[in-house]
Amino acid sequence: MFKDLDPILHSQVRLAIMSILIGLESAEFSFLLENTNTTKGNLSFQLSRLKEAGYIRIKKSFRGNYPLTTCKISPKGITAYEKYVQAISEYFQNQTHFNK
Repeated sequence: MFKDLDPILHSQVRLAIMSILIGLESAEFSFLLENTNTTKGNLSFQLSRLKEAGYIRIKKSFRGNYPLTTCKISPKGITAYEKYVQAISEYFQNQTHFNK
């Protein structure tokens, strides 16, 4: 009855990252850091997990003399995110069904 939730996305920080990226063409590390309320180290770790899963692409470059990390959601990530949102929505729909 209940669909399995993607364990990669079922993490507060990773879900926040994906929720930000789904609506943007790309986002810089600093933007994600400001909007996910986590540390640099944790954000780096969570981005690595998403990249390993194929959900995001990470581009490392320079802006002037400063390193610049830019993240973009991949087509696989978009599909995974949409499936996750659908699956979690069904949990809430079922809750109202059982409480009748």
